[in-house]
Amino acid sequence: MGSLEQEISGLLSDLGFELVTLEHAGGSRRPLLRVRIDRVGDPPERTGVTVDDCARVSRMLERYLDERAELPERSIVEVSSPGVERPLVKPADYARFAGRQVLIQGFAPLVGRQKRVEGLLVGLVEGSQDAVEVEVEGERLRVPVTAIARANLVYDWEADLRG
Repeated sequence: MGSLEQEISGLLSDLGFELVTLEHAGGSRRPLLRVRIDRVGDPPERTGVTVDDCARVSRMLERYLDERAELPERSIVEVSSPGVERPLVKPADYARFAGRQVLIQGFAPLVGRQKRVEGLLVGLVEGSQDAVEVEVEGERLRVPVTAIARANLVYDWEADLRG
């Protein structure tokens, strides 16, 4: 975690949020800082981040970033919730969201399969933070964390429409 990321993470923690992702985008003339936040301690089935929360965090980050001389004056800050298909980025995320559907994309084929594996997240392999266990078609697969390029929750849109 970079220095800016650590600092922002600490500021968010003081407000009761966690930093999910921090992305630098835009150009040199108009840099963009995308920040996804989640509420610390919320149950995994929902995020408690509201539009007002995003606005409050955005204002706080803009003030903080204005004080940092190394960042361009015209920087844009964009704050959002992690969304229903939340990315899983830290080992703690794999434990927190155990029991949910997940899509894992690997840098290369995962455990002798394709680069993309979708299944039920069992969680971190017991006693380790180095591997994730996923149930795919009744088979439990152990995926090394270092082999994961991206992972996110899978939202069941059809179930939501059925109500």
